[in-house]
Amino acid sequence: MVLILALATLFPTLANAYEILVLQSRRDPAIEEVLKSFRSACSNSHRTLVMADYAEVDLVRIVREENPRLILAVGDTALKAASRINRTPVIALMAVGVHIQAASQANLTGIDMFVSPEQYMTVFKSLKTRRVGVIHNPAKSGWYLRQARQAAEKAGITLVTREVASPRDTLSQLSSLSGKVDALWMLPDTTAVTRDTSEAYFRFGQSQSVPVVSFSSSYLGLGAGAVVEINRAELGRQACDLVIEHLQGNSTGEKQVEFPRSTAIKTNPDVLKRLTPENIVSRKLSLL
Repeated sequence: MVLILALATLFPTLANAYEILVLQSRRDPAIEEVLKSFRSACSNSHRTLVMADYAEVDLVRIVREENPRLILAVGDTALKAASRINRTPVIALMAVGVHIQAASQANLTGIDMFVSPEQYMTVFKSLKTRRVGVIHNPAKSGWYLRQARQAAEKAGITLVTREVASPRDTLSQLSSLSGKVDALWMLPDTTAVTRDTSEAYFRFGQSQSVPVVSFSSSYLGLGAGAVVEINRAELGRQACDLVIEHLQGNSTGEKQVEFPRSTAIKTNPDVLKRLTPENIVSRKLSLL
């Protein structure tokens, strides 16, 4: 295949002309919102490369010839490409698997797609739930479940977990939770929750009369009772803070993937009224 992109050849004056290579997976409104906030907060020189605009991107060559001081990888495709870079610091966000990849890639850190489990426990307590069902793939979200169990124990909540190795396992594992939980928790686990399986969570919620708590407001219209969603504008500013720390050499030296520091709790009042005995539940959540 003919190499479509070799920026150092096409734009020789770019070499050493910027500090940050913003590696963007695709043109997407959510990504654009985060990057708009990032650019507003960060005055450092940067260049944006949208990977979906090209048939092939030789990122290793670009980094070698243009020598950016840091790469900001935004999205799953960008994170995958960044796995080939082993010296230039990489900060990743809006990608599934940042925490896992950072464990084996010394130059990578970033902000995870998972929200601090304590924030979900606040929602479950407001919903007066005690047994919460969770389906997950240990290879992708086992690290998060370990933290979630600790947070749940402190909140007086029991997590009833089921493991899946592929999306086709999800339906049977959902069925195994029937009568055993009073809420269902959807994680951003790309094995447990896919385009083909997501509706099954809401069918389970309706049939079992239990609220489904998810991670994106796009699920509210499908039947989620509540979601804990990342604040995109603040995510861009958080990414800027991480970039500045690295460029100025102010990082602590202890590599750690961060949770998003700002989120919003959103609810579907109609769903909650059907599933909870007291209408005050939706009002309480709206005030969180």
